Amino acid sequence: MIRVLLVDDQAIVRAGFRVILGMADGVEVVGEAGDGPTAVELAARLEPDVICMDVRMPGGDGLSATREILERAARRTGERPPEILVITTFDLDEYVFGALEAGAAGFVLKDTDPDDLVEAVRRLAGGQGLMDRSVTRRVMSEFARRRPPGGADPDALRLLTGREADIVRLLAQGMSNAEIAEALFIETSTVKSHLTRAMAKIGTRDRLQTVVWAYRTGVAKP
Repeated sequence: MIRVLLVDDQAIVRAGFRVILGMADGVEVVGEAGDGPTAVELAARLEPDVICMDVRMPGGDGLSATREILERAARRTGERPPEILVITTFDLDEYVFGALEAGAAGFVLKDTDPDDLVEAVRRLAGGQGLMDRSVTRRVMSEFARRRPPGGADPDALRLLTGREADIVRLLAQGMSNAEIAEALFIETSTVKSHLTRAMAKIGTRDRLQTVVWAYRTGVAKP
């Protein structure tokens, strides 16, 4: 059972998400919060698998809550941190980029299709990051714009083999494993193996955070 915590300052939004997720097999909404501090408290007490997090809330925003939840989880050894799914009406809001940099694993808009919301929760629970298709390219472009001046960080590049770096760069362009395999003339299973090893080396939890790392360090180019 996938345990979900809903965080949004609007009760009607939480009610809608509760209905949508409550109808999905294998998903259980275990709690609700209307502000960041309450979300931090409930995350520690309820230990959800996925947190659907709004970013703009009075009394404590989702960015600060995301960072604190993940930092607290990191201090508890042997515990898998919850996956944070940012859900917002602001597709290019500064808070969204901050939440992704703080460790959020996914990003969708509030007007997303109900089936897509359920799929997003399932993907995050399975360790796969994602962003709404309508804004993925724009988000990646923004991270590219923020990358350090000059070339790639040599320390970052030394962490990866040449093949791993190539795969991370193609991933940062929005390619799937199958598309990367086709571009490099290798098997899809080989792409997955290289990507898994690369993520372990750089300390990222999912594909989305790997893309963020690639642009932040300059390993990926716009």
